[in-house]
Amino acid sequence: MSAPQTHPLAEAVAGAVTGVGALLRTWRADPANLNGVWEGSQFKARADAMAHRALSDRLAAIDPTIPVLSEEDPAGLPRHRPSRYWLIDPVDGTASYIHGFSGYVTQAALVIGERPEVAAVYAPDSDTLYTAVRGRGAHRDGRRLPPLGAWPPGAGVLTDNTPEPRGVALRVYEHFGYDAYLESGSISLKLCLIAEGTAHLFVKDVPVRDWDVAAPALLLSEVGGHLTRLDGTGFTFRGPWEHTGLVGAADPSTGRRAAHWSAG
Repeated sequence: MSAPQTHPLAEAVAGAVTGVGALLRTWRADPANLNGVWEGSQFKARADAMAHRALSDRLAAIDPTIPVLSEEDPAGLPRHRPSRYWLIDPVDGTASYIHGFSGYVTQAALVIGERPEVAAVYAPDSDTLYTAVRGRGAHRDGRRLPPLGAWPPGAGVLTDNTPEPRGVALRVYEHFGYDAYLESGSISLKLCLIAEGTAHLFVKDVPVRDWDVAAPALLLSEVGGHLTRLDGTGFTFRGPWEHTGLVGAADPSTGRRAAHWSAG
């Protein structure tokens, strides 16, 4: 096992997300925690709000001077972003969570300026912890992830959240000639699978928010992967919180080709 990355907040945020992940597993046994309401196109379960409070409290206890911005607290999202803040998604993959599937995570990223600097993503059902520190590598369960290398279009595994490719995933699958496909749940988990080398391309054409991608974006960056909006522009972590789609790729040249094809 490689030596863990060093950063004064890395171990603490990893402990925060694993602690909340353990709570999510426990809360799932109570059907009341799976009930909720629709807010636009998103279903908000009671467990989402519970996880928000639990993760926010843990991060505030680490350093009360760092504000916590969360998907589950839209009223608390400032018009002008702080210079340093935690950006969290307490349950990414709520549909997987409430329907008994494993494809959900809890995650947090420390954003400084316009880029994530420390990240932790925890998949409770598989007990898998992904961590990253800018400039110091990405890890899965304490083991450093190697550079991803070249994966040209059609090579490797395409991933999305349906049992077989549908919608834009089907179009990518057919256009680039993929013959391997992996179903996975949350946006973050699919990007983590690319960072670890299990999958190699993920294209989504629905609204995506900064809290969906901040933590896995750092993992991908640290292993030489690629993440952009659907139009090929980068996630800058400034301005609006919502964007149109994404392209995540193990190979940057393949990611650029996929974005160019989508734009065309």
